[in-house]
Amino acid sequence: MEYLLKEPWPWYAAGPLIALTLMILLLLGKTFGMSSNLRTACAAMGAGKASDFFKFDWKSQRWNLLVVLGAIIGGWIAATYMSTSTVAINPQTAAQLATDYGITSAGTAYLPPEIFASVNLTSLENWLILIGGGFLVGFGARYAGGCTSGHAITGLSNLQLPSLVAVIGFFIGGLVMINWIYPLIF
Repeated sequence: MEYLLKEPWPWYAAGPLIALTLMILLLLGKTFGMSSNLRTACAAMGAGKASDFFKFDWKSQRWNLLVVLGAIIGGWIAATYMSTSTVAINPQTAAQLATDYGITSAGTAYLPPEIFASVNLTSLENWLILIGGGFLVGFGARYAGGCTSGHAITGLSNLQLPSLVAVIGFFIGGLVMINWIYPLIF
């Protein structure tokens, strides 16, 4: 049993659970997406005073905040009890990460300490990258009318053409970023 808890769930178990969740949300007249949770949290904390985007009846969307809480608790449970805290990485990729980016812990740590160690928060450059990346992700989610989880899970399951276009754009943007822009920055 210990071995089963440490392996990723197979598609035939995880997929139907996601579908069941979406069916329940659909029956309740709700949609799934993480960026709407952030909007609800910001509105609850008074962001409507600064922007009209946050002026809405956030109390009717309180259930979104439970999704965030569930994601945090579920992530902790999965990392603590259902994970080996490592990711199997192709040896060639691990060698390239070590050579090109100085990440020598590939395959031994889920979150490489070369990137995610708390000492990295003392660097102004890292703070600028985190803040800049956060603004770009927030702008992109707002501009696309939702985030990757909302479009890829809810939108595609509802056969919405704008969600298909958005998901294709997300993948193209990711490929462009990691192959051409990211090497220029780092």
